[in-house]
Amino acid sequence: MLETFFPNVKLDRMWEATTETLYMTAISVLATFVLGIILGLLLFLTAKGNIWQNRPVNLVISTFVNVFRSIPFIILIVLLIPFTKFIMGTMIGENAALPALIIGAAPFYARMVEIGLREIDKGVIEAARSMGAKTSTVIWKVLLPESMPALVSGITVTAIALVGFTAMAGVIGAGGLGNLAFLEGFQRGRGDVTLFATVVILAIVFVIQFIGDYITSKLDKR
Repeated sequence: MLETFFPNVKLDRMWEATTETLYMTAISVLATFVLGIILGLLLFLTAKGNIWQNRPVNLVISTFVNVFRSIPFIILIVLLIPFTKFIMGTMIGENAALPALIIGAAPFYARMVEIGLREIDKGVIEAARSMGAKTSTVIWKVLLPESMPALVSGITVTAIALVGFTAMAGVIGAGGLGNLAFLEGFQRGRGDVTLFATVVILAIVFVIQFIGDYITSKLDKR
């Protein structure tokens, strides 16, 4: 059946490309989750009226986030070539795509984290502070737990975006399903390879969305 509709598809090569895509997505999602929460917390805490109110610091972080989340990913990859070569030693392969993936996604997720934190009832935060809670306690016991459904929902959206980013990175040699679809599918006129790779990418996206929605529903106390 597979050979009839997808005569040029080699399952071993498709599986290899899929694992490369999953690897790039998993590592970049993990790093984005950590960095995004740190940046989001800093944006929230240094904003006017919050614990670490500091306009200059907030402006610097906000500018950094706005700049990097506004640059189209394919352009960002090119801009980061010298940086990537410096820390990774190469521009080819799945590891070489990680810096651009993380730098491209973390600021995007940071804004989602900030929005999630803003939705927390300020009365809860003030109650914790009035009871003498330290800033670290407010962060770990109030801010993160109360915003967790929004954080998970946000990282789900970001993870799906990262799957698309890996496909774009693949076009310039990062490997994965994007690389397979472009080099062995599009450039060689093998439409079945491109179609099959697209179906696999869609399946990955659907699984990520399902898992994210499930976890969010379990965490949401409303």
